[in-house]
Amino acid sequence: MLDSLITSKTRVKLLLKFFLNGETQGYLRGLADELHESTNAVRVELNRLTDAGLLETSSEGRIKLYRANKKHKLFPDLQNLVKKNLGLDQLVDNIIHKLGDVRRAYLTGDYAQGTDSGIVDMVLVGNVNHEYLHYLVTQAEHIIKKKIRVLVVREDELPELADRLKLDRSVVLWETEQTTKETGNE
Repeated sequence: MLDSLITSKTRVKLLLKFFLNGETQGYLRGLADELHESTNAVRVELNRLTDAGLLETSSEGRIKLYRANKKHKLFPDLQNLVKKNLGLDQLVDNIIHKLGDVRRAYLTGDYAQGTDSGIVDMVLVGNVNHEYLHYLVTQAEHIIKKKIRVLVVREDELPELADRLKLDRSVVLWETEQTTKETGNE
């Protein structure tokens, strides 16, 4: 979808990288390597996105770091567009809302870091019917045309698994209203 609206494949990759997870940051050479693009192509697009105010920069020694400008008025819209492009909106609608007692859903792995690897890794916190989950995942894979891997954990298991699952680098896709109030994320 995005590549039909935006003709620069490098720009699309950068938008996915920075706007799926607003905490993601990167530097020129690292982004070029990760995106399998030339440093010149990445530099041109980083400059365009920075000039438009969509990205902001900071320095760490001699390295210039880029990240999404979360204060930009288009940040929420771009983040939603990126999620729709990846099919995450349909994934949430088709899986989480129909499973029962799901308190939180995290996007982990490559997609949480803004890399389109073709495999969507998720962690669901709560109690679910595993047979129904398998059925829904199969349906969602067909819709979004990506492989989906889901790990289900109980609420009491989460604290001891959080580091191993790298939840600090994940994207919260969904959480119950009660969970939002408990964690103060309102």
